[in-house]
Amino acid sequence: GKHKVKLGAYEVPVFTRMVKKERLKKVVRRKKWRVNNKSDVSPDPLPVQEIMSRAEDCVGKEVIYCSFGRNCEHFVTNLRYGEGVSEQVSGT
Repeated sequence: GKHKVKLGAYEVPVFTRMVKKERLKKVVRRKKWRVNNKSDVSPDPLPVQEIMSRAEDCVGKEVIYCSFGRNCEHFVTNLRYGEGVSEQVSGT
């Protein structure tokens, strides 16, 4: 599903997507990627088993995706720290 939400003077597309479990190598193929653990200084990440359990609970469920407000960084930081934030959106 796709619709648009108005953010100031701009309309931003909003998508509904199914969460899948895939190997990282399959997803990124030959593109560059990195693990961003700089947020581990503060706040502390949740215990690994809790992160994995939270991720497994999402598999097969639909989530809302929007470039501003609910992007992939929000999704991952919510799993890892319990709060969805994005430096890309906040500009920090």
